[in-house]
Amino acid sequence: MQNELLQKLTDSVQILRAGDIIDGRVLAIENLAIFLDIGPRKTGIIYGSEYQNAKNVLKNIKLGDIISVKVLEPENEDGYVELSLREAEKELAWKTIKDIKQENKEFVVKISKVNKGGLITDVSGIPAFLPTSQLSPEKYPRVPEGDKAKILRKLQSFIGQDIKVKILDFDEKTGQIILTEESKGSESVQKAVKSLKVGDIVEGKISGVVNFGAFIKFALPEQKIDEVPEDSLLEGLVHISELDWQLIEDPAQFVKVGEKVNAQIIDITQGRVSLSLKNLKKDPWQGLNLKNGDFVKGEVVRFNTFGAFVQLKGVGGEAEQAKIQGLIHISEFGSEIKMKEKIEIGKEYDFQILSFQPQRHWMSLRLK
Repeated sequence: MQNELLQKLTDSVQILRAGDIIDGRVLAIENLAIFLDIGPRKTGIIYGSEYQNAKNVLKNIKLGDIISVKVLEPENEDGYVELSLREAEKELAWKTIKDIKQENKEFVVKISKVNKGGLITDVSGIPAFLPTSQLSPEKYPRVPEGDKAKILRKLQSFIGQDIKVKILDFDEKTGQIILTEESKGSESVQKAVKSLKVGDIVEGKISGVVNFGAFIKFALPEQKIDEVPEDSLLEGLVHISELDWQLIEDPAQFVKVGEKVNAQIIDITQGRVSLSLKNLKKDPWQGLNLKNGDFVKGEVVRFNTFGAFVQLKGVGGEAEQAKIQGLIHISEFGSEIKMKEKIEIGKEYDFQILSFQPQRHWMSLRLK
């Protein structure tokens, strides 16, 4: 009997540990503190910086409300259990985010802000980002020549709108959530997309040029684009890195709207088709007869914070046409100022190859 009573007593007393998420009933609301009933003979308190941090939420709380809180200190010197509302909300929010991602759920968000890269919203109170590249082709703001200022103005029209999205990726440590909008379309379009497979080669035409690549309207693999009505064509994206083997800074200088192209399907995800133009061209890096230690001529074409890009000269053939580039790292000069004193954009110099990795399309150089 004594053992049974001891067991019942043990079961009735909740053993709290720092980090536990628990529920509590609001007992009292004072100027800078809130007291909660959190179980037999235990009273919790939210005060100090925790009170200040959660002021926006706490102002809507009433006596008798049940709220989720996180245990910071199981018992302080006054006998209270110190609690955090903000930390509990954050932990529960990340649990919700993980569940949504795992179940690949589609849900609605309201756009609150924009920047030049995309749309800003939140998921369960955690800031989230919907990159412009992850908008469905139907929503992407098509702007002649990819004018960034005009694109930004078009994106601002989404503020206040609801958009149905999925979680593409998240990182709890950095607090980042990246969203994607699933491409919609008619039932016949969705059926056509499902008939495609990675590796298919399709005929299409450039339907839009953007700062991160180009959109292509294309026919099914067995069809000719000129024989298919415009409203029956599918649409996919060629990322800037898939346009060609050379480094491209401005897609508008490489492809034009209306231009006919052949492309290869490299990915189909959530109704979104990704294509490649460069996969249908010979990889010029594989034809280079070079090795570490060789000397080459090159023209400096671009500076950045970690070095200078050098376009190889005199390598011949397809490699010359593809504008193969190597990097001379800033460490070869000591500083950006010294680098710009030693070399100039548009001028040719003799370089030595430090590392040549054709499989990675990588070459590092130094001045001869």
